[in-house]
Amino acid sequence: MTKKILTLWDDNKINRSDEVVLRRPADEISAPFDERAMDDIRTLMETFLKRDDALGLAAPQIGISRKIIIFRNKGFEEKTWSKGAGDYDVLVNPRIVSTRGELVRGTEGCLSCPEIQVEIDRYPEIKVQACDSKGKKISRRYVDFLARIVQHEMDHLEGILILDRAENLYYPNKKRAFFEEIFQVKKEP
Repeated sequence: MTKKILTLWDDNKINRSDEVVLRRPADEISAPFDERAMDDIRTLMETFLKRDDALGLAAPQIGISRKIIIFRNKGFEEKTWSKGAGDYDVLVNPRIVSTRGELVRGTEGCLSCPEIQVEIDRYPEIKVQACDSKGKKISRRYVDFLARIVQHEMDHLEGILILDRAENLYYPNKKRAFFEEIFQVKKEP
């Protein structure tokens, strides 16, 4: 069963009920996984695999407040991708256990914050411990763009959105008035 992506806004209105869910820290899943946990994992996977516009997705983005993320691990530039089992990772209860390198600034977008892009500093290399979709403990190292994706998705598990980490914010000029009101941009005199 696929679910809709929760967003902070759509068209020209704020989605307060979606925001409450997106801002709530997610719950851990106890191991061994019960049927509800397996259903939540399957729902997140099905929702993600039906989309070609997502590099990653976190369970809170579809209204499941549990610590599960899924993301492409290759083919980032491809609009349509093969979606084979080796083309994406699922992490349950992920924890970053080490980071390496100086923070690197990069531009990010988010399905839950449509039409904007922000600059965010992220670590270029991370080591993550988690469980896979079957409940097996795993440890993975992610570097460069993939490390950025994982950190972005893990932020969702803590109720953190790209707006909370933004250094600079970019939005379409045609919606300037809407975004200036949302972000309370100070007008030049």
